[in-house]
Order: sequence, then structure tokens, then C-alpha cells
Amino acid sequence: MKVLFLTSNENKVTEANQTLSELGYEIEQFLINGLAPKIIEPQSSEIEIVSEFKIQQALELISGTNFENHALLVEDSGLFIESLSDFPGVYSSYFFRTVGNQGILKLLENESNRNAEYRAYSILYRDGVYFRALGKCLGSISTEIKGSNGFGYDPIFIPDSGDGRTFGEMQDYEKESKSHRGESLRILYDKLSLPSK
Repeated sequence: MKVLFLTSNENKVTEANQTLSELGYEIEQFLINGLAPKIIEPQSSEIEIVSEFKIQQALELISGTNFENHALLVEDSGLFIESLSDFPGVYSSYFFRTVGNQGILKLLENESNRNAEYRAYSILYRDGVYFRALGKCLGSISTEIKGSNGFGYDPIFIPDSGDGRTFGEMQDYEKESKSHRGESLRILYDKLSLPSK
């Protein structure tokens, strides 16, 4: 089954394919005339609300088109830093585009509490049914940028479940087994693989 993933980040499409392809799902980036459609994000600090808003917009976009019978996938994720009152959270993409990893390191320059967590909330819509999954990854922010793998904040995020390396220093398969998105996708996998009632 083909699934249209409403995202501008091709890395997310790759990660979703790695997990869900085993169930026969083929994840493709949702494009209109070759471009990821622009969506309106609600003013909310909750990734669950942002994802719910995204799936409704995606459904409106395909209504009355050739894509109407396709499954849809949306996901919202963010980096939540304890000492910054969970900032940047849902604003993680915007903040990263604006100041990057150096901006986070600057904010935490004199901060001893470097606890943080990644969260990812995914919704897959198929045949009138919504499958939802929240994934989390606890960790901390490093004091310097390490590694060039992954994307976004990966080179400054050290997962608690790892060996002290940042996600940026890990291979894709290592990161996927520990990441918030990986957990969210595995929860979706389990829900989607359950027999229909």
C-alpha cells in the first residue's frame, strides 16, 4: 500500500520506509506539482495537537483528487530541553533553520543541567482509521558538535540508551534503534500489524 508522507524532510521518509516497508507499505513524500505542500501550523506547544492539525490539512488536500484513496502519514517532532522550559519543542525546525546547533550550545553555555528529550508524534490515516504513536528518546545536550551523520540536532544530542556518542556519530541503523522517530514508527508498526477486527 502506498502511503503519502506530508513532510519536507526526505530523511524522515527514508526512516519511515525502513520500518514500515516490512508490512508492505511504500512511503512516498507527499508532493503537489513536485513540491511539498505548505501547511499552516497551529500556535501550540503540544506536538500531538500540531500532528492532528497536519493530518486534517493533508486530508483536505487530497479530497477530490486522484490521491483520495491513499493512506497518509504525518509526524511532528521536537527537541525538548529541560533547563529551557522544554524549548525549542515544537519550534525546533524553525529554531534550527535560524541559529542551528551553535545556537543551542550558546544558550546552554553556562548551564549544568543539559537534560533533554526528543519526542515524535506520528499519525497514519488509512481507510478511515487513525493510527497514532508517541515516541520519546531521553538524553542530554553535548558541549560541542560531534559527528556529521543524521540531521538537525543529531550532532549535539547524546541518547541515554547509547554509549556516550551523539546521534551524529552513529550509523543510521544505530540511531533508528534508539531514536524517538524510530520508537514512534515501531509503535505504528505494531498497531498496523494487528489483525483487523
